[in-house]
Amino acid sequence: MAQRIASEGYSCFAIEYRLSLEAKYPEGIFDVKNAIRFIKDNARKFHVDPDKIAVLGCSSGGQMAALIGTTNKNPAFDDVLNKSKSSSEVNAIINIDGILAFKHPESSEGEVAALWLKGTFDEKPENWKNASGLTHTDKNTPPTLFLNSSIPRFHAGRDDMIKILNINNVYNEVQTIKDSPHSFWFFAPWLDETILYTTQFLDKIFKKK
Repeated sequence: MAQRIASEGYSCFAIEYRLSLEAKYPEGIFDVKNAIRFIKDNARKFHVDPDKIAVLGCSSGGQMAALIGTTNKNPAFDDVLNKSKSSSEVNAIINIDGILAFKHPESSEGEVAALWLKGTFDEKPENWKNASGLTHTDKNTPPTLFLNSSIPRFHAGRDDMIKILNINNVYNEVQTIKDSPHSFWFFAPWLDETILYTTQFLDKIFKKK
């Protein structure tokens, strides 16, 4: 996917973050935000515009991408040990089938979420709330593309987030891949649609000529 997006003229960085077996919430969030700051620190070397940064993720990565973008300007989600002077802010979110709320009428998250969030909802309700992109959605949230499968479970919280974005006049799009499984981005012909919707959105947001 990164190679295909890069072929359309966008620099792509496939960054690493620690999973729940290595580190618990919010360490993985710190990893992603540290990577963004690293990219900005080296923007000249990488030939990128530090003011045109999009964060993209699929499934759990989509959930994290939404959380990264909705916590723009929130120092609680930055690693205090990172001394970079660059901001971790992003200018666009591309959420590919990632939930927006762990505890929500549309959500069915359970043991896997509890493993990352240091406990069940009853044990750690503050983590379940704070790790949800919907919780932080406000006027500082950047333009957002929701790219979804046909499975409703992975849209949890999306419509509520869209309402907040619209109230704050934040541009957003929803593109649903018809009759697709959750992992549609791995397979043809859905990968082609994924690349098309992603690059069209980036062109629109970043006004690529």
